[in-house]
Amino acid sequence: MAKHQFQTEANQILNLMIHSLYSNKEIFIRELISNASDALDKLNMLVLTDDAYKGIAFSPRIDIVVDKETKTLTIKDSGIGMNEEDLMNNLGTIAKSGTKAFLENLTGDQKKDSNLIGQFGVGFYACFMVAHKVEVTTKKAGEDKAYLWTSKGDGEFDIEDASMEGHGTQIVMYLNEDDEEFLDSYRIENIIKKYSNHIPFPIFMDKEKYIPAKKDDEGNEIEPSKNEIENVQINRANALWTISKSEIKDEEYKDFYSTIAHSSEEPLAWMHNKAEGAIEYTTLFYIPSKAPMDLYRVDYQTGIKLYINRVFITDDEKELMPTYMRFLRGVIDSKDLPLNVSREILQSNAVMAKIRNASVKKVLSELAKIAKNDKEKYSTFFKEFGNVLKEGLYSDYGNREKILELMKFNTLESNEMVMFEDFLKNVDEEKKEIYYITGKTSLSMLKNSPALERFKSRNIDVLILNEEVDTIIFPMITEYKEYKFVHVSDAKFEESEEEKKAEEETSKTFEGLTKELKDILGDNVKSVETTFDLVDSPVKLKEDKEDPAYMMAKMMKQMGQDTGAPAPAPILQINPKHELIIKLKDSADQNLIHDAAHVLLDQAKLFDGVELEDTADFILRLNRIISKAI
Repeated sequence: MAKHQFQTEANQILNLMIHSLYSNKEIFIRELISNASDALDKLNMLVLTDDAYKGIAFSPRIDIVVDKETKTLTIKDSGIGMNEEDLMNNLGTIAKSGTKAFLENLTGDQKKDSNLIGQFGVGFYACFMVAHKVEVTTKKAGEDKAYLWTSKGDGEFDIEDASMEGHGTQIVMYLNEDDEEFLDSYRIENIIKKYSNHIPFPIFMDKEKYIPAKKDDEGNEIEPSKNEIENVQINRANALWTISKSEIKDEEYKDFYSTIAHSSEEPLAWMHNKAEGAIEYTTLFYIPSKAPMDLYRVDYQTGIKLYINRVFITDDEKELMPTYMRFLRGVIDSKDLPLNVSREILQSNAVMAKIRNASVKKVLSELAKIAKNDKEKYSTFFKEFGNVLKEGLYSDYGNREKILELMKFNTLESNEMVMFEDFLKNVDEEKKEIYYITGKTSLSMLKNSPALERFKSRNIDVLILNEEVDTIIFPMITEYKEYKFVHVSDAKFEESEEEKKAEEETSKTFEGLTKELKDILGDNVKSVETTFDLVDSPVKLKEDKEDPAYMMAKMMKQMGQDTGAPAPAPILQINPKHELIIKLKDSADQNLIHDAAHVLLDQAKLFDGVELEDTADFILRLNRIISKAI
């Protein structure tokens, strides 16, 4: 017998399972049945595709055994089974990124963390919610040795040699006194029907059957009534996606979702599609009501399972659907792919590419229907997954217009997010220019940016893009149909000859001040110039888009790379109509002008969401200016 310690993360989960006051304990059955189904799926695939497994009998079944005397509940399967290495990897450690994300979300608040378990499931370890001891006997298909894994959930587990008929895994749970409800066969059957009815393999359990008394023709009892035990299948064992939509109830769709998504929450929506013709395939996709915890992790766990003719192939292939649809959960089942398809073949296979492209269009179409017909549901979707869907604007050029039409944006003139098509209704139909501003600052700061003052004065609405992802994506988007996307700094408005002449004359009178400010600020700015775009603010920053350093930084950003090189120095623009700038021009106090130059530059940086390098210096200069004013 060899003793082992659980990996730290596994121990955290065990402690949470054992000590949380958790009401929805029944999910442990869902989790163990899902694991058993996966083990059967994997063996089915190997028997059909791997010569090393050709001689192994595949007789799929899951058995549930209730023993009221020993107070044990047993779940066993005839699946792939595990060897010693598998036991260490599957039951002693936590490998999946989603589980790591689950742990990172723990708050230390028992009630909140308990609810988190229900949302997430957390696999095999859920059995420790109801059991004070768990024994796992297992033998891997094609191997001779069987093993017994034992743990009391106390931070340690033992592995020793064992004997076992056939291959597969048997989990024996010694139930806690408070959890003996799970020794009731009717309770178990109801849980199976709720969560696992559509597991595509039969689940068997002993049930009592009432046999009425036998009577002769005169009504005399010749054989008393009795209860017989019979072993019966308690689930439907029909892969749900293979059933006609008209025959599936909403509750059945929801129950199937709880199994494949390991979630107790209802899905927000689902889409079931059967394609017939040159390529035959079926898809069943769900949109969760809440974002998976690993949604923004590079090592996110994909939620799509691939089947070929109902034979499970993989649930670990991120190429099945584009990364901007990684929130989806569900199934793709094709008749036109080879059973021994590899990851490399999947990535280049023409059939898979057609299934993927058609599926993407179907999902986008369904989202458009939800956006049109159920605005509240779509708002929930967009709040959870809008930024992920937005990534498609960058990565899926062919569907860019459809994705744009699904976007909701903050705008200058609206207090809440609006659909892109609603924003378009207010765009000037002659100029057909969509103005936008991006920035890594708060929404309110961006809405009050000096760069927007000329738009406010003309009652022109502007897209306010304050998410970090926007700064990468939107410089790449230049048009939508006949409309052009224009950054606010590049917008040009018509002026009369008289206006142009007046501005030139005003600029000349401020040449002395602009030169003086440039001398004071040195390399902190590329230049200082007057601007007539401002209304209420004294200054704003402008990027020199012709600067080679700016162009290089922009290109690297679009490639998703951060060189770490300092950003090129900005141009400081001053508002010659602003009282503060006029007074500076007329001031003879060199110390005041020196302090004001630095404070105005810092003010402009703050509006652009740039962190000040020397906050103490900013405060000292500001205090000196205030003292003089007082």
